Amino acid sequence: MAECWWKEAVVYQIYPSSFKDANDDGWGDIKGITSRLDYLKDLGIDIVWVSPSPPLLPKWRVLVTEQIPVYKSPQADMGYDISDYKAIDPIYGTNDDLDHLQSELEKRGMRLMMDLVVNHTSDQHAWFLESRSSRSSPKRSWYIWKDPKRDEDGKPQPPNNWSQILGEANSAWTYDEKTDQYYLSLFTPEQPDLNWENPDVRAAVHDVMKFWLDKGACGYRMDVINLISKDQRFPDAEPSLGPDRKYHPGGKYFVNGPRMHEYLQEIKHEVLERYGAITVGEMPGVQDIDEIMRTVKSGTGELNMIFIFDIVDIDNVPGKVRMTLQDWSVTDLRRIVSKWQRVMIEKDGWNSVFCENHDNPRSVSRYTDDSDEYRTYGATLLALMQTTLNGTLYVYQGEELGMRNFPKSWDPLKDYKDVEATNFWKKSLDLYGDNPEELAKQRKVLERKARDHARTPMQWNAGPNAGFAGEGVKPWMRVNDDYREVNAEKQLSDASEGLSVWQFWQRGLANRKMHKDVFTYGDFEDVGPESEEIFAYLRTGKQSGKWLIVLNFSGNDVDWQIPDNVKIEGWMAGNYTKGKPDKSTGGSVALRPWEGLLGQCVN
Repeated sequence: MAECWWKEAVVYQIYPSSFKDANDDGWGDIKGITSRLDYLKDLGIDIVWVSPSPPLLPKWRVLVTEQIPVYKSPQADMGYDISDYKAIDPIYGTNDDLDHLQSELEKRGMRLMMDLVVNHTSDQHAWFLESRSSRSSPKRSWYIWKDPKRDEDGKPQPPNNWSQILGEANSAWTYDEKTDQYYLSLFTPEQPDLNWENPDVRAAVHDVMKFWLDKGACGYRMDVINLISKDQRFPDAEPSLGPDRKYHPGGKYFVNGPRMHEYLQEIKHEVLERYGAITVGEMPGVQDIDEIMRTVKSGTGELNMIFIFDIVDIDNVPGKVRMTLQDWSVTDLRRIVSKWQRVMIEKDGWNSVFCENHDNPRSVSRYTDDSDEYRTYGATLLALMQTTLNGTLYVYQGEELGMRNFPKSWDPLKDYKDVEATNFWKKSLDLYGDNPEELAKQRKVLERKARDHARTPMQWNAGPNAGFAGEGVKPWMRVNDDYREVNAEKQLSDASEGLSVWQFWQRGLANRKMHKDVFTYGDFEDVGPESEEIFAYLRTGKQSGKWLIVLNFSGNDVDWQIPDNVKIEGWMAGNYTKGKPDKSTGGSVALRPWEGLLGQCVN
């Protein structure tokens, strides 16, 4: 397995609006990011990835990335509706602020990664404004326009039955009365899809990519990049949501579409190879191993890696939309992790390792017990797993503190901000407003799955607004109620018997880098029988030998039988003590609730 800088890097994802507000206007900004670079460097971060995010200001939105930009956006989808790919939004700062951020990153030996959002633009982008001006516009074919169907009264109807991704009760098509055609808008009406069949569109995207790479960006996270190619027949989707629904998910006809690999190969050869850029693709809905390997196989693949969402989709109902809920087991988690660890090792691909991002709830609440008693142990258990798996590691802001979901008491109509959550709850009220039992089920889904949980302001200290903004300032989104107990200042200075979540992450990242032959590049093998409580595996490196990781994903005390073929030299770390755990190295080992152990084996 070839070594490479981006394989060994630890990436920290920043949601700019919620990270740090330096000018006390209620929104995070570039100066706020710069002010916390020492915090990130001390944690063990190599790359800062700044993703698009609100402010909920009427017509502006930005995207800060690795070293530079902030894109204009009307904020219809929290910054993923870009109205100018090369413009910096003043709500986040100035060019001088960005230059200063860049220079401060370089001083610390850190890099910056940008978001690339090019499946769609904002409906306020100059390209689309020109496109919708008339059917004869030179940019009409830059977007996907279709004639309407007509009902029996002659009223216009969408060209097909595809549903909107962020609100499946709605059509994926938006009617333009002036030109009497529909345009495709898979996410929201304010996000028209670009027509990648048009070579001028592809050339414009290449130009945007080169623009930021020339300014020093080290690469891109590519937003829903596997949706850029559509089946040009635009057929109706199967009625998967039931006969009573008018619109249905059409992913079969645009997820990894017919020309996607052609377009990505073009990006690779025209742009990426010339800069040696890091790339990670967001490619939802893809399960086929061969298809994934076409994208990430060393040498021939288009991208370095993709985000495989099996872990963050573990509680989704199969075949349904994201805002659903089902039970999952430790056996499910083991099978997912083991599958993708082995696939990438055996087929010469590369993993991304993550449990959190801006599109999912907090991992400590989702996979473990986020109660006051067990939150620290659950968060450090997840940290131990992630820091010992093969792949490029991604840490989401606040994950290193064990930040958890906000309380169930928060008001869906007042405290939730995300368009997916608000659409979901409005639909639930419309459908089940007179059915309290069913509405309660939908409320549970919202409370467990909303993206808003990951977007509350960063909890820096126990002061006003958790240190995110000054006293008397109203943050754009409510601060989680637990900030006085869960915050960075408290965890950095924690002198208790065990390590704080932040201290545990810091130690785990240092250990990962010290033994990169094991934890970044080494072999992987799950061990022991499948269990509803324990997930255990071996990692083996060429220099540092063999290591055993044992994770108790339960709230129970468990005696785990060490396999006869695993000889433990000593337990080197655990999440209940600062020092080496005093545990049995033969026979069975006693594990407390949510306890994780790292052992060095006899070679």
